[in-house]
Amino acid sequence: MLRSNNQLTTYRTYFFRFPEKQQQRIAGIYTLGWEKRNSASYYYDGLKRSEKGKIIFQYTLKGEGEIVIDNQVIRLTPGHAFFVNIPSNHTYYLPSDSEEWEFIHITLYGEEVWRSYHEIVKEHGNILRLEDTAYPNQLIFKLFDKAVHEEIKDAFESSSFAYTFIMELKRYLLHTTQSSKTIPESISDAIRYMQHHYSNPIILDDIVEASGLSKYHFSRLFQSIMQTSPMNFLTKIRLNKAIELMKDQNLTIEEIALRVGYSNGNYFTKVFKSIIGMSPGKYRNSENFVPFDEIIGLSSPFT
Repeated sequence: MLRSNNQLTTYRTYFFRFPEKQQQRIAGIYTLGWEKRNSASYYYDGLKRSEKGKIIFQYTLKGEGEIVIDNQVIRLTPGHAFFVNIPSNHTYYLPSDSEEWEFIHITLYGEEVWRSYHEIVKEHGNILRLEDTAYPNQLIFKLFDKAVHEEIKDAFESSSFAYTFIMELKRYLLHTTQSSKTIPESISDAIRYMQHHYSNPIILDDIVEASGLSKYHFSRLFQSIMQTSPMNFLTKIRLNKAIELMKDQNLTIEEIALRVGYSNGNYFTKVFKSIIGMSPGKYRNSENFVPFDEIIGLSSPFT
């Protein structure tokens, strides 16, 4: 299990108070802590707390806790976090049959935090499942260490960490959801077809035929599973291969275009420039930027 690097054994919570207003506009940390509770007096009512406009993330490390959200009782075992706002109809506490509840927590505020909170809860609910080593948890321990050693100096740094946490939480949940999806054989067949035939002038109908589905059903299913269109996916395959081929200075742009499935160098250049932001020739010859080997997260306007 992941643990903080500091050598202190005292559980504690830190309160952050900086005057700069940008935290309210973007993101800020209100409290941060690592605690262990073993008394029935540990009880919080989300409708009676004095803190208003705050978002709480609390992750169970050991033992068990309990939360009631809109009259639904939920047991919080290791690996589970609750994500709630104040004020709202919830209570959380150490249940009578639990000897202890060890957890980390961070309370955030700010307009961007609220927007992200509503997006996360709408998609995943108030109870979240994370691995101990998930980066959002690592980040809380990192911030705890910084608080212990008084290394968070001002509102700008606090706001940066708050925003990073909420973005990392969104990213972790998105990737976990996507990786849990089983790719249907029809989609796998289409992907394999594109990977093996990208050098040919294939069109959407060819890919659909490889999947064995109707064109309408295939397009909707592919978008849902892969989070991009089939032709955008093909474009990504082609451009990644083109970037690899550009390392061979003996190949012309025209030759590379033909090898990755484009009918001519002019159209290839148009597509390449729209995605990369520069022509293939400039990419190959420029010394004013860091070269890369693969495109991540492509969304092409060419379909």
